Amino acid sequence: METSIKADMVLSSNAVFTGLEDKPINAVIAIKGNKIIAIGSQKEVASFIGSETKRYDFKDELIMPGFNDFHIHLEQGSLSEYCADLSGAASEQEAVDILKKHVMENDNNEIGKDKWILGFGWYHVFWDEPKLPHRSSIDKEFPDNPVCLLNSDVHGAWLNSKGLEILGINRDTPDPHGGKIIKDENGEPTGVLDEKAINLAESILKVPLEQHPRFLKKFLEKAAEYGVTSVTDVSPLREESDLDYIKTCGDFEKRGELTARIHFSYEINGELDYPKQLREKYKSEMLKFTGLKGFLDGVPATYTAYLLDPYHDNPSTSGEPLLDPKEVKNWVKEADKEGFRVRFHACGDGAIRLALDCYDLAQQTNGKRDSRHSIEHVETVKPDDLDRFSELGVIASMQPEHVALFEKFSENTYPSRLGPNRAPYFPIKTLMNHGATLAFGSDFPIVSLNPMYGVYRGITRVHNDGEPKGGWFPEEKISLAETLRAYTLGGAYGNFEEDQLGTLEAGKLADIIVLNRNLFDVEASEILNSKVKLTIVDGKVVYSNLGDAEKFNKTELESLERL
Repeated sequence: METSIKADMVLSSNAVFTGLEDKPINAVIAIKGNKIIAIGSQKEVASFIGSETKRYDFKDELIMPGFNDFHIHLEQGSLSEYCADLSGAASEQEAVDILKKHVMENDNNEIGKDKWILGFGWYHVFWDEPKLPHRSSIDKEFPDNPVCLLNSDVHGAWLNSKGLEILGINRDTPDPHGGKIIKDENGEPTGVLDEKAINLAESILKVPLEQHPRFLKKFLEKAAEYGVTSVTDVSPLREESDLDYIKTCGDFEKRGELTARIHFSYEINGELDYPKQLREKYKSEMLKFTGLKGFLDGVPATYTAYLLDPYHDNPSTSGEPLLDPKEVKNWVKEADKEGFRVRFHACGDGAIRLALDCYDLAQQTNGKRDSRHSIEHVETVKPDDLDRFSELGVIASMQPEHVALFEKFSENTYPSRLGPNRAPYFPIKTLMNHGATLAFGSDFPIVSLNPMYGVYRGITRVHNDGEPKGGWFPEEKISLAETLRAYTLGGAYGNFEEDQLGTLEAGKLADIIVLNRNLFDVEASEILNSKVKLTIVDGKVVYSNLGDAEKFNKTELESLERL
């Protein structure tokens, strides 16, 4: 049937993964403005093609929904680009050497004494001698400048003596609740701040305000190149000054330069007036406030994940909750009453149970609603708690790349930390089998923003050395279709946007990507080398890598091939 509505462009391929089926189909997608107006066979879409419609055939290359990364740290990602990258260090001294080289190459040996020197990415767990560093190592090279180095999991910071002095941290400074100022046998700070003690240095762990546009632009370019069309920033704002980066996003949106959808959150702390203001102010399709976030524990590698029973290789500790259980339950109850969604970082089974208990109490008190509260990471769960995810409607927000956070399987600390009785770790398939809704993300900049790593890890569960053969807890592997859905529709659902995003359907927003190969028709190892050819956000091409013969104009694609 002929229609007067004509598409601006149509995309076709023999491999279109709509998200509605488990395999790609042969289809044509018609786009007008920022929406998909039709999808189907060439015959079904033919009436939407007019004389001005641009038409592109991608043969056997995969067309799919854009990736919705449900868990990133936006400003910290920019910070990792702005400061020294210490991720390659194999020792405490090597980290200092890398820092020194970075300063010499980037500051021309002229640094004012009050200027902070920042670094990112060290992790003592990966070092040849896996022990916490000391301020004296930095002092030898930087006695006069304050230095603060954030570790790779963003749960620890390493400062020199000058940095401690400027921040007023000394032997008499008490540990904040949920954090620890590491001290030596004489009671003097070693320079390491653990968990919520990092907040003591929070004011300086920021990209300079004047640099925000440059680094946001770099992030958006990287997201477009990777086919990431929507992200959720889970580093919660704690005060109004933290809003600077979001304001920069708003400036980009006004100029039409925000090329990925940005969602963000505020810290859960019992105060709801300011979050209510954010909810009213930021609610556009490109920049949106999506709820409250808190940290219930740390990570297993440093014994800060909160467990119900002692660590397997350190029975003296089970970790501890970073928030007071009674207080946080009340916070969640009140936030839920006011219609806020809540997300909790919870790696250990104790923290996960506490999060579920919070959501359970809120539901019992306020009544059942479509709250879509979530738990982030979900690394080890007690069997008794598995069904509670679906019963309470709690989203399991997971990052498949964390399965292989260690370069080699032999370096993986989870078996020794958690022991056999808590297995399987990262129980993705188990949670799915118990009816939990999954939403995948990367945890950028802890790992790469590139979704291909998470996709590969979800279906293989092997480390970069190919071990263990067949996958780490192979029963937890999921299919490629399930992985892609969790990384597209899962994030859309998590942000209450499944009616607009996450699948390719008529009426939905045109966030679409094209890959240079059909992921369903290659060996798993080839997924890591897959590249994005085209990224469309809100109906606009924001990235193109179509080759020299297929040049891309800044505002629109030139016609390639007639259907």
